[in-house]
Amino acid sequence: MKDFELGAIQERFADIVWANEPIASGDLAKICERELSWKRPTTYTVLRKLCEKGLLQNKDGIVTSLVSHEEFYSAKSEQIIEDSYKGSLPAFIAAFIAKKNISADEADEIQKMIDAFKKEG
Repeated sequence: MKDFELGAIQERFADIVWANEPIASGDLAKICERELSWKRPTTYTVLRKLCEKGLLQNKDGIVTSLVSHEEFYSAKSEQIIEDSYKGSLPAFIAAFIAKKNISADEADEIQKMIDAFKKEG
């Protein structure tokens, strides 16, 4: 997958598209006016930039994503781990749980994911 560098505003805009797609570009502009206090030209400028990056497409006035919400945030998470923890998932998890206690239910859920991965893997 491409490496998508998005600023906070572009990411928020993409979240709006993912939550509403497929969406007519005019309806998207109305949502952005309501939720982001943007004027129509701002919406179309950000949309054009995200289309140029290959994240979204605007075909015949209908906006859809070319990369799913899950794919985008999965890649973003991988990049954070790569950049901050030299690609070490255990180092990331250790740092994460050192600052935030996880519940027994969360620990069980994580253990189930690990067990399922071991069976598949």
